[in-house]
Amino acid sequence: MSHDLSLAQAHAFQLSRDLMVPVTVFEVDGEYGVLPSDEINAGDDLEVIHELYPFAAH
Repeated sequence: MSHDLSLAQAHAFQLSRDLMVPVTVFEVDGEYGVLPSDEINAGDDLEVIHELYPFAAH
């Protein structure tokens, strides 16, 4: 978890590219985290900030 959104986004981008899976940047209690998107459940108390897709067209 990080208090720095730009740091969390940088880690999310790299994780997405390394694993070649969608990843989600989320916020909980003022801290940001990153997880592969398939590990997040609908019932989790997370505020989704952004989802990154490694295969997205540019």
